[in-house]
Amino acid sequence: MSRPLHRGFSGGGRLSGNIQEFLEDSQMKFKSEKEDFDKNRLSSDHRSSWNPFHFIFTISSPSKQSVPENGFIVPDPFSPVSSRKRYKLTLFFLKFSLFVIVILALTGSFWWTISLTTGSRSHTFHGYRRLQEQLVSDLWNIGEFSLGASRIKETEFCSLESENYIPCFNISENLELGLGLTEGQEQDRHCGPTSKHNCLILAPSGYKIPHRWPTGRDVIWIDNVKINAQEVLSSGSLTKRMMLLDDDQISFSFASSMVDDSIEDYSHQIAEMIGLRNESYLVQAGVRTVLDIGCGFGSLGAHFFQNQLLTMCIANYESSGSQVEITLERGLPAMVASFTAKKLPFPSLSFDMVHSAWNGIAWNHKDGIHLLEADRVLRPGGYFVWTSSVANTRASVRNKDNSKIGDFVRNFAKDLCWELLSQQDKTVVWKKPSNKVCYASRSQGSGPLVCKVGRDVESPYYHPLEACIGGTHSRRWIPIEERPKWPSRATLSSKELAVHGVLFDDLIEDDLNWKSTVRNYWSLLSPLIFSDHPKRPGIEDPIPPYNMVRNVLDMNAHFGGLNSALLEAGKSVWVMNVIPTSGPNHLPLILDRGFLGVLHDWCEAFPTYPRTYDLVHAEGFLSLETAKQRRCSMLDVFFEIDRLLRPEGWVILRDTSSLIETARTITTRLKWEARVIEIESNSNEKLLVCQKPLIKRLQQ
Repeated sequence: MSRPLHRGFSGGGRLSGNIQEFLEDSQMKFKSEKEDFDKNRLSSDHRSSWNPFHFIFTISSPSKQSVPENGFIVPDPFSPVSSRKRYKLTLFFLKFSLFVIVILALTGSFWWTISLTTGSRSHTFHGYRRLQEQLVSDLWNIGEFSLGASRIKETEFCSLESENYIPCFNISENLELGLGLTEGQEQDRHCGPTSKHNCLILAPSGYKIPHRWPTGRDVIWIDNVKINAQEVLSSGSLTKRMMLLDDDQISFSFASSMVDDSIEDYSHQIAEMIGLRNESYLVQAGVRTVLDIGCGFGSLGAHFFQNQLLTMCIANYESSGSQVEITLERGLPAMVASFTAKKLPFPSLSFDMVHSAWNGIAWNHKDGIHLLEADRVLRPGGYFVWTSSVANTRASVRNKDNSKIGDFVRNFAKDLCWELLSQQDKTVVWKKPSNKVCYASRSQGSGPLVCKVGRDVESPYYHPLEACIGGTHSRRWIPIEERPKWPSRATLSSKELAVHGVLFDDLIEDDLNWKSTVRNYWSLLSPLIFSDHPKRPGIEDPIPPYNMVRNVLDMNAHFGGLNSALLEAGKSVWVMNVIPTSGPNHLPLILDRGFLGVLHDWCEAFPTYPRTYDLVHAEGFLSLETAKQRRCSMLDVFFEIDRLLRPEGWVILRDTSSLIETARTITTRLKWEARVIEIESNSNEKLLVCQKPLIKRLQQ
């Protein structure tokens, strides 16, 4: 077998074939021309100059001219002509070599970077854009994110005290800030420099994933909230004792934290006092959204939810973690809100009904300023429902203090032009006027004044309480009887949209886009969290509709399109529509559509307990926040999202490709599982889908 040909040869090998003959002929030719060497030096030098590597050899050769035995002529390196040529060619070779080395180094570095990037995005869905071009674009847009990601490489877990802690509502911390707080103002929201907690909050050691909806609305795991079975049993309340199913669960099926009778009877009573047959007719009467002040454990909201009514529960922050925390654990709308000194974070004329039962609020405090705030957020024609032992006139006769409070509330309601509809035992129902005639017809000096135009604002974020009647100058003054009934109310008319400065076609187009988006979301996530979710080992078969997602936090809600699309698709979820204070205020429009929402500055903690939401969604939020000169980093916001999110909860972010890719680097530091998904219809945007793992604190 013949050997293959090689470019080089070893010291003892023979050249074969034409190569050897060629060298022999060359040797003879060189020998015959030896005598004419001096004359032909330049031409010989030219013949030998074709190989750049040969010049490297000749430069390092001895200066004396010689003819070696192998027949290769070594020219004189000190010859002027040959030296210049060798210098130029050598310089050219060095430049060429340097260029090749640089190209190889850049290529190796580029592919090394690509390998790291693609390795870390093992879950990325490819197929629509060239990753190499996108990588170059992403590197120019790291900015604050890259700095933020580097700061959390050693992310720590929060202390035990953070399990049920809400920043900005720490009473002792508020007092230490030296703000001169008095008369209960320490209960209000105060975000100081120590309010940020850049750590990961562990779930309690006994934490369990909540039951699927609707089971999770009526049964919760006792270890998921800051209350234990002994506290329930020792409460002395028959209702609370009925709540306890066994050692690790609480049932609310037959519970009512407000009245001795069942919640069904109580809600039926309210409907009858309004003049309706039962609570199912409240929607026909124009009621869609309810503000429940001091909601107990959310029993009224849970019952109303079955009748297409949305109830927002608000209450003070409690270190014991009751009321709002338990309501949220049931998957019902709730948030921490105190209006001791500040207005509620809702625009005027936001709710169709305001409910207050057994919450201990001193409505006669500060000359009725809290009743004025309740009136401000109540829509024209809406209902104020008050249940209290103070409201019982017969019982109050024996208690002068209670009688004084009850009389004050009734007289102040008249000054507000509220119409007394009915009173039964401890419950009173008033109706807010549908027109403004009454305010002008009041005798001079009777009751509070109407707020001036400049003081009646639609964005009451951190505004102090006003001792005047608000909302009367709003263009949104439309009685609930004249508004479309639910669900037609979700699509506002052109006339209503004109009040908000929005075109009808723009809202329709936005809704259509979100319908398509929700279908894509559902198709993408259904194998994981929705109707065909596989059963976990060791759990029973779920009850229809099998949903693990009960609530959604939309961080940048725009017109409420996600909320509308979810309802249109018949999904059994509710949405907390958040309007960032850094963007345009569409919250009045969202509330007029019959949805729930709130204003919020995302540089501060959201007013809710940890482990609140099953799904956090944000479309265009990263672009909105990075476009502003913010006092917080995006890293701070991601820590807040982690605090809000339930274990095994989901995050969906949609934004520009560069911001999504950078956000993915942060989510890995938060121990989230992340997937970057290409959007086929939009090459400039990407989708980031993440899931938070269940990490529990070790048993003490």
